[in-house]
Amino acid sequence: MMYKRTDLLDDIPKMPDFIVALRPHTVWEKTPVKLFCTVQGNPRPVVKWYKGAAPVNPLNAPGKYKIENKYGVHSLIISRCAVSDTGEYRAVATNAHGTTTSKATVTVKRPAGAGESSHLGLVPHLTEIHASKLEVSLLDRFSVSFGVEGGSISLVCTMVVVPDLPNLPPLAQWYRDDKLLKPGKLVEMSVGGGVARLTLPHLAKDDEGLYTLRIFTKDGTAEHSAYLFVSDAAPSSAGAPGAPMSVKAYDINSDYVLVAWKPPNTVNEAAITGYFVDRCESGSDTWVQCNDAPVKVCKYPVHGLKVGRSYHFRVRAVNSAGISRPSRKSDKVTALDEAESARLQGTDEGVPSAPGMVIATRNTKSSVFVQWDAPKLLKNLMGYYIDGRVVGSKEWFPCNHKPFKHSRFVVHGLIPGESYTFRVQAVNVFGLSEESQESSPIAVEPALATPSAPFGITMLSSDGASITLAWKKPKHHGGSKVNAYYIDKRDADTLAWKEFNLTAVTERMCTVDNLKDGTFYEFKVQAANMAGVGLPSAPSYPMKCEAWTMEEPGPAYDLGFSEVRSHSLVLLWKAPVYVGASSVTGYLVDMAKKGSSEFVTLTEEAVSHRYLQVSGLEEGETYVFRVRSVNAQGVGKPSQLSEPVCARALPGTNEILASVDEETGDVFLSLEACEISETSKFVWSKNYKVIGDCPRVSVTDKGRTSRLTFTNPDKDDLGRYSVVVTDTDGVSASHTLTEDALNTMLELSYAIRHPIVPLKHGLNYEILEKGHVRFWVQAVKLSPSVSYRFIVNDKEVKTGEGVKISHDVATGIIQMTVETFTRANEGTYTVQIHDGKAKTQSSLVLVGDVFKVALREAEFQRKEHIRKQGPHFSEYLYFTVTEDCTVMLACKVANVKKETSFHWYKEDDEIVPETPPNVLSGACALPIPLFSRKDQGVFKAVLSDDRGKDTSAFDISGKVFDDIINALAQNAGASASELVLQCTPEGIRLQCYMNYYTEEMKTVWKHKESKIASSEKMRIGGTAEMAWMQICDPSDKEKGKYTIEISDGVQTHARTFDLSGQAYTDAYEEYLRLKAAAFAEKNRGRVVGGLPDVVTIMEQKSLSLTCTVWGEPTPEVSWFKNEQEVSSSEHTKVTFEGGKFASMVINKVTPDDSGKYSINVRNKYGGEFVEITVSVYRHGEQIPEPKLGQPKTAASTPVPPKSPAPPSKTPTPVPSKSQTPMSMKSPTPASTPASTPVPKSPTPTPKSPTPQSRGAKSPTPPRFMKSPTPPRK
Repeated sequence: MMYKRTDLLDDIPKMPDFIVALRPHTVWEKTPVKLFCTVQGNPRPVVKWYKGAAPVNPLNAPGKYKIENKYGVHSLIISRCAVSDTGEYRAVATNAHGTTTSKATVTVKRPAGAGESSHLGLVPHLTEIHASKLEVSLLDRFSVSFGVEGGSISLVCTMVVVPDLPNLPPLAQWYRDDKLLKPGKLVEMSVGGGVARLTLPHLAKDDEGLYTLRIFTKDGTAEHSAYLFVSDAAPSSAGAPGAPMSVKAYDINSDYVLVAWKPPNTVNEAAITGYFVDRCESGSDTWVQCNDAPVKVCKYPVHGLKVGRSYHFRVRAVNSAGISRPSRKSDKVTALDEAESARLQGTDEGVPSAPGMVIATRNTKSSVFVQWDAPKLLKNLMGYYIDGRVVGSKEWFPCNHKPFKHSRFVVHGLIPGESYTFRVQAVNVFGLSEESQESSPIAVEPALATPSAPFGITMLSSDGASITLAWKKPKHHGGSKVNAYYIDKRDADTLAWKEFNLTAVTERMCTVDNLKDGTFYEFKVQAANMAGVGLPSAPSYPMKCEAWTMEEPGPAYDLGFSEVRSHSLVLLWKAPVYVGASSVTGYLVDMAKKGSSEFVTLTEEAVSHRYLQVSGLEEGETYVFRVRSVNAQGVGKPSQLSEPVCARALPGTNEILASVDEETGDVFLSLEACEISETSKFVWSKNYKVIGDCPRVSVTDKGRTSRLTFTNPDKDDLGRYSVVVTDTDGVSASHTLTEDALNTMLELSYAIRHPIVPLKHGLNYEILEKGHVRFWVQAVKLSPSVSYRFIVNDKEVKTGEGVKISHDVATGIIQMTVETFTRANEGTYTVQIHDGKAKTQSSLVLVGDVFKVALREAEFQRKEHIRKQGPHFSEYLYFTVTEDCTVMLACKVANVKKETSFHWYKEDDEIVPETPPNVLSGACALPIPLFSRKDQGVFKAVLSDDRGKDTSAFDISGKVFDDIINALAQNAGASASELVLQCTPEGIRLQCYMNYYTEEMKTVWKHKESKIASSEKMRIGGTAEMAWMQICDPSDKEKGKYTIEISDGVQTHARTFDLSGQAYTDAYEEYLRLKAAAFAEKNRGRVVGGLPDVVTIMEQKSLSLTCTVWGEPTPEVSWFKNEQEVSSSEHTKVTFEGGKFASMVINKVTPDDSGKYSINVRNKYGGEFVEITVSVYRHGEQIPEPKLGQPKTAASTPVPPKSPAPPSKTPTPVPSKSQTPMSMKSPTPASTPASTPVPKSPTPTPKSPTPQSRGAKSPTPPRFMKSPTPPRK
């Protein structure tokens, strides 16, 4: 009996075989031709091309030949064929198991009249090639796909086209639900280069459906179909429905259109209450809502359209949670007078009845086939919505998002091994019907079928009369467990197969006996399950039956994999049946990339166990392995190559979880399988030895999760545990249980089995107002059934007089409040808590100093409570500093009334502020301006009325004083101006203006970063407005950078001035000028005192005007009457004695002696005039009122000489170039020079320059030097 090979045997070692052979071709000269074939074999065959007996080498004729290998299709392309290219072409495929050849003839024709034909006989005329005449074979095909609204997706199918002409791609058509699709903005199509592609750039639920690609070929058509699911995008608001779909216009008129649509599926959302219809003129992006209130059915007549205008429509669904996203807009609709449009059929009102019985059956490992009976009342049915849910879950999920027209549906994307139930709803324009009854639960398994063929038959041993075989299990078990194997055998020289075993073999190893020594045999194996016997394997390679006598061991076998991940895997194998002359001592493992013959030995030394952790793999790379057994005699023959394995984890792969059961405290390992089948089993191993019935562990399986629980875990349980899920695509995992991890889990297990009430905070206390003491403890969690008790000094305390005990389950707090806390409460406090099985206790020791602290605090709070019954300070005295550097003593008061009095005191002396305190405002303050050391002392504020008295004291000394000074310094430093320069007669002064300055501030002056101490040379001082530093008698040594630093205890405020260069030169010159002016002012001639302003005298009396004068050198003195100098005579005697006393005596005055007299005292530095008004009256006359002359002012005319000069004989002062800016007070005022008359004398005194006022500026200094007017002395 012969069996047809199937695609499932692609990886079985076998010789090359042409699946698609070469075909003959007849082509015109100068046209291309493409020869192609498809070949299979394992290892993958190498294909070489020949023309006749000569190999085809593209390098010998560049551009003429092109050899390709795509998707297993080998091709030879001859461009621009010549007649000489006519001949027989061969493709020769070779691998380790043999060689095979495919042949074809190429005939090249020359057009009539162009030359002789290359082949005798008549050849039909070649017509132009049409796309439908191409040979097309589909290769990689698109599968079931899943998209989301608003996204994009491409469906791609690769193919082989012969001939492959760039300008003539195959004719491809795409269909959705049997409706031909056309290219547009929403559908993009392309075909060429061996690829057909359909792209949907803007997915909507309208795009859901069965997509079919139809390619027209020489033999008809090639087709492929797969379903595309499009799920709802995230809703605009939580719980809002999905968007409607399939919006179309019917009954189109000049001003009226009937818009209809399909409702969305509602699974877990609230029911749809209606729909809004929007319209938009073609070419515009502005949408207008057509209906004010939601319409409840899936159709709506839109009125008010304009004839000839084109419109689009869209629909939004509404439920109690919000409004859905808008549907895809409809096709363009033009309002016409007479429409030939389709009419919406159906007049039946109401939704359809519920569909009938729903039946779900197995389909594939990730899909289920669902079918149902149509509803009895169709009522213009649009289609069906199918919902599913996992068994045991309450949440339904939509299986389709667009109504499906037929009563059968394949639900894709399910979890393998999981169980589901399904329900169906019918849909029409009025909405969704009631749900059908749920289907029976069904596990997601492939449909039941016979298993695929075993493969990898290998010889393990032979004794000359029998051969021991092993093979690999089928790749596909057919939906049920493989429970039997049948072996056939034959002599290699015959074709007839003979059954070896009539009774099924359950293991994948068997000894075939009754064989002839020296004969070659071939074997094949069939697997069976409950569906029957599957296809046989490919025949094994010929095996010779002869006794093995080699000393080395035979091959290991049954190589398999576990825990395949992106960069690692575990290789497993079984020990050889034939061990050789001595027992097997270890194994060597070799690895190579698939298709390579270069093996790398992974083990430097032979490993004694039959597994190996392989790491360092490249993700996505495919590898093969072999194992060599070792004994004392040497290394045995290698095993058969393993199946190729790709270093990539299965999607959703989970690792083993090591944990402790929160309820029982059991230590366990568990795995949740990412996929499972109905026949799957969890097989646990320790160090890769299967764990059978073992009292140390127990295994429980539930659904896709298996748990291995340790009975009494200890060090003997340490090791590597692994689990394999059978009948899957290799679901497996491992976990190494270490001593540290086990100890940690044992501690947690003990805590669970011997539970305690976990505490956030142990027993503690706090002092409440009124002096009450609260003892409290807080648990992480309490149940309503919690019980507890407080024990104080070994005696239980219960709620009673003076004691309150309570708890709060929400916060986990248990508390006891003692209202009167006295010395008798010293001792140990304990709280004991019982909550279910858990219990705990916490203690607090209050004895000795700790108790005394608590007692003092309780007594203080008790007194505070009493104090607050009357007027009291809610905030005691504290200080602040205002922007103008006024220190404010402030406090806040509470519980006051109109009659409450408030008084300030310092050192028991009452202070009465200008503004009386207002206690009703809640705050009182006492300003202390110009704060300094004098303000140190104890300040008190007293608050009193008939309810009591409260006092707040504030001691301004020590640290408090320093804090105030620092606060002032902070304000002053922030407001400090830049340093300004001021020259004085004594030297150069640097000044820094600020809001307030006092010498108690931490102020430092520096010169070139060196601190300056106050001295005769460097004087430091200040006023309330500024700080200054004066350089007396400056010299070049004092040049440089000067800095003032004001520290407030936190930061230092610095201001600098560079006294060097031109700034120093200008300042020094100004200092010299002022010094000279001061010297002149000091030594000029002046009247010290003795003269009156007005003299009234009777005639015939004697008048004596005497005064004291001073000057260095001794001044000259002149007397004047009415601006005429007075000379000494008998009537008027003028004297000047000792250079100090000047007098003028008039004997026997007469009325003619009345007038204005003046004295001029002057030396070389200057002088002054002093005026006296003399009035003479006759005897018996009334004494006249004194008449003053012009006001007297001291007219100083200092003359700073450039060099010493001899005293001048005449009082003629020489005016200086620049006058001093200062006005000095004279003992006796004199008239200004402007009002002083020039005496009529041979040498009149010139007028002195007008002295500058106090505010006048000295000559303008440079821009970088400020020179404010110096203050008066």
